[in-house]
Amino acid sequence: MTSECLFCRIAAGEIPAEVVRETPTTLAFRDIDPKAPSHVLVIPRTHHPDVAALAAADPGLAGEVLATAAAVARAEGLAGPGFRLIFNTGAHGGQEVPHVHAHVLGGAPLGPMLAR
Repeated sequence: MTSECLFCRIAAGEIPAEVVRETPTTLAFRDIDPKAPSHVLVIPRTHHPDVAALAAADPGLAGEVLATAAAVARAEGLAGPGFRLIFNTGAHGGQEVPHVHAHVLGGAPLGPMLAR
C-alpha cells in the first residue's frame, strides 16, 4: 500500500466506498462518477500502477482481478445482455488513478468503443 494512493486507501478501509464484492486479494466497488447504469471498479488489494505492471509482477493476481470482474458482471445481471471491461493504462489511455483497476460497465447499450 502507498499512503498517497486513493485505491490503496479504499482497499485499507481508510476511505469509504460502496463495496459490491471482495475477496482476500481483490475489491470491487461502485464508481463515484458512473458512465453506465452499472459501473463497478475492480482492483487488486496490493498496489500495482497499471495492468501491464500487474501482469508482469503477478499473472495469478491479474487472473483473480478478471475472475472478480466476471463475478461482478454476473451479480449485476450483465453477463447475459453483455458488458464492457476496460483497463485504462497511462496518460494516453485515460488512466486517472495510478493503481490498476478494471471498469465493469453495462446495464444499457454502451455505444462505440471510442469517441471520435
